[in-house]
Amino acid sequence: MVKFTKMHGLGNQYIFINCFDVKLEEKELSLLAVEVSDIYTGIGSDGLILMGPSDVADLQMRIFNKDGSEAKNCGNGLRCVAKYAYDYNLISKKVMTIETLGGIVQATVHPDDAGSVLLVTVDMGKPRFQAEQIPVTGVSQEGPIVGEKIEVDSENHEMTVVSMGNPHAIFFVDDIEDAPLMTLGPKVEKHERFPESVNVEFVQQVSGDELHFRVWERGSGVTQACGTGACAAVVASVLNGLSNKGEEVQVHLAGGDLYITWDERDHVWMKGPAETICEGTYYRKNQRK
Repeated sequence: MVKFTKMHGLGNQYIFINCFDVKLEEKELSLLAVEVSDIYTGIGSDGLILMGPSDVADLQMRIFNKDGSEAKNCGNGLRCVAKYAYDYNLISKKVMTIETLGGIVQATVHPDDAGSVLLVTVDMGKPRFQAEQIPVTGVSQEGPIVGEKIEVDSENHEMTVVSMGNPHAIFFVDDIEDAPLMTLGPKVEKHERFPESVNVEFVQQVSGDELHFRVWERGSGVTQACGTGACAAVVASVLNGLSNKGEEVQVHLAGGDLYITWDERDHVWMKGPAETICEGTYYRKNQRK
């Protein structure tokens, strides 16, 4: 059995396990993620996040998608980890560093008068644009990958490709309600040009400081929100001349709003909520009677 906390950031929900207290076998982690994510026989979530000691930051975060694959970064998960670390006294300071496979990020918690964290700001670092950093193949242009054509089912679509420690392909649409989320999303995710697969975002630009957003996440499918995806979408908006660098952009996700700024130092800042849903004990399948 394993003690867990279920949390969400804008409906992007994960099962969190405190690995300062619990020791899990490495070989079991992918299967555990699949088990707990199952809505029928598990707890139900978009994946599993482990929090533990780090040699290079205040704590480490590991993210496993609902299909068992390990992700490099997760913006909504980062906000929840920061809230958990502060609320459960793993970290006493309001500004903390979190190690991910995509790099080290800085998070700042904003407690209310009662001391509970409801809002978190995360420095997501600098976006990456080189094809080998994302990774994506078949790109001829140097620098930011903007207006890149990708062929799916004999049709060409234009995308902007960005890494926020994990890969994102952003497609601009006229109406978010008509975005081909369920059709184009899974095909781009597994497209041969993305050797590590990719998160797929659809964006409707409302104005320079506002956009609508939907996401097909690699390894999880449709989710209510994707923090790194929202960051990548704002970067893509700036690269396409639709938003201004240094100005905050309100991103409307299915689960709620995030506020993203790509600053003049090239760092991307994300501000948004994090909430605890419940706590409990999960009994592994071989432990049930």
